[in-house]
Amino acid sequence: MKISELSRRSGVSIPAIKYYLRDGLLSPGRATAANQASYGEDHLHRLRLIRVLIGVRKLPVNSVREILGAITEEGDLHQIFGIVTEARPAALKKKQEQEAEAAAERETEGVADARRLVSEMGWDVANHTAAIHTLGDVLDALSGLGSDIDWHTLLPYAELADRTSELDIKQMHGTSGLLEQAERAVLVSVLLEPALLALRRLAQEDKSARLFSGHADEAEEAQKAQGDKPRSAPKEEPKGKPQGD
Repeated sequence: MKISELSRRSGVSIPAIKYYLRDGLLSPGRATAANQASYGEDHLHRLRLIRVLIGVRKLPVNSVREILGAITEEGDLHQIFGIVTEARPAALKKKQEQEAEAAAERETEGVADARRLVSEMGWDVANHTAAIHTLGDVLDALSGLGSDIDWHTLLPYAELADRTSELDIKQMHGTSGLLEQAERAVLVSVLLEPALLALRRLAQEDKSARLFSGHADEAEEAQKAQGDKPRSAPKEEPKGKPQGD
């Protein structure tokens, strides 16, 4: 495809594509003339991935270059999924793992509870996974507020998340090629998250209307059926008669 079609299909402007070509984020196309080149599906998938990492994740170009390099080197869908979901430069991976191992020695009660939840669910996750510490921070905050919500309370939510993750991973099937797999991982893990949150908000609004508004309507109907009316304020009794002279 020509660069104009590549721009149309990827949603990336031609000047931006030329910039990525000059900067090495996008490999050169196959030369067809002195000033023309042809681009393939790999260019399209890579360009879409770059667009999300820079435009949505707001990552700097150097970090995106390292992530793309790590994706190419890994060649394993599980590792690719992990790289893309955490969107971290490959050079920082080992350092972050070492820091996480050191932090595990002084981890908070919330993080310990997060690990208990993971164990209860039977999930196979790495000790340094960032989401464990995110969950731990939330549990610590809840505890600090004196809330009765703990990791046991979150188990039903974890079960829902488990079923949701099965749908996520099913979306990964049918992809071929590292860049297409990485692009699909971004779509599932990054772009669908706002949609899932929106669906939750819509469902909450529906349940709130059914439960709370419904009760208010029932109470009003019951009041009408009983003929209850708001009582007016009692009239003041006349004060004692004025005494004569």
